[in-house]
Amino acid sequence: MILLAAAAVLWAAGWLVLWRVPVLPRADGTGTGGVSVIIPARNEEDNLPALLASLRAQTPGPLEVLVVDDESTDRTAAVARQDGAAVRASDPLPAGWRGKAWACHQGARAARGRLLLFLDADTRLEAGALARLVAARGADGAVVSVGPYHDVPCLYEQLSAFFNTVMTAGAGACTVLGGRLRPAGLFGQTLLVDRDAYARAGGHAAVRGEILENFCLARRFREQGIPMRCYGGAGSIRMRMYGAGPRALTEGWAKAFHSGAARTPPGLMLPLCAWLSGCVLAPLGVAAAALGAWEGTWTTLAWLALYALIAIRLCAFWKRIGSFRLVTALAYPVPLAFFVALVLRSALRQMRRRPVSWKGRTIDRTAERGAAS
Repeated sequence: MILLAAAAVLWAAGWLVLWRVPVLPRADGTGTGGVSVIIPARNEEDNLPALLASLRAQTPGPLEVLVVDDESTDRTAAVARQDGAAVRASDPLPAGWRGKAWACHQGARAARGRLLLFLDADTRLEAGALARLVAARGADGAVVSVGPYHDVPCLYEQLSAFFNTVMTAGAGACTVLGGRLRPAGLFGQTLLVDRDAYARAGGHAAVRGEILENFCLARRFREQGIPMRCYGGAGSIRMRMYGAGPRALTEGWAKAFHSGAARTPPGLMLPLCAWLSGCVLAPLGVAAAALGAWEGTWTTLAWLALYALIAIRLCAFWKRIGSFRLVTALAYPVPLAFFVALVLRSALRQMRRRPVSWKGRTIDRTAERGAAS
């Protein structure tokens, strides 16, 4: 019973940082004409049409939509022009820069708007989302970041469940303190920032060598006293990250978690680790009960009850951040095992100083700190 109590306490501790996912406020009539949308795009011909169509449907719409073609080898540029976006061909990637940061930097320099909205190519906006983003800045002109609602229609995409959970919690967006706690990070898929605030923080040039530039930008904004707000994307912004297959999913999450843990503050990481530990112990306790390791029916029932409680709570939380299925929550040890295996593999790669690859580029984690300034 002591192990059972420990598992329950560890699991419960995690909900201090996984309490509630805030959503964008309703629009207050604020205009959006001064917004320049900047889309860094590398081999995104399949994703761009949906995003650009969603931007055309916004009322009111943005001042301009600028796609920065990051040395794509497909029809990214042609598709963007066909759908009405302005296209800027990226200059060659300089030493010490990451591809996305370089594309965003060039887009910001070319943009004409007072507000800069950086969007990943695999996102799309629902009706009224642009106005809601602008309204969320509030009277203090805060930086606004949104973790998009993750569409995961295929079975293998359901394996993203724990990655999405940790990504959401890692930004400090859904703690029990709510808006009273400043975000620890920003979501990389959607970022709205005033041009002056962007310049004061040094923009993407200040985080040019970082894999998770969103976390490092958050630190720069904090240092400059610039307020930030993070939201979940339910009802406003959606994404489908890894529709290209299981390999893309594995490579994509490996890239993100290659340096993500090091960027998460201890105050968020410790409850998350406790929560994950509780999630691991519950199915182990159920398995031990099935093997007759526990004496007494009540102990077995208690382990089953804890497992059921975890599954129900996961189902409720996952519904707020993506189209995750009930069966994924009921069989949560499967996506949890995938999460643990990929994180351990990533840690092993770091120990061996092995790079990861993403969209044809090699990402060397050992060079990250030296490349940034």
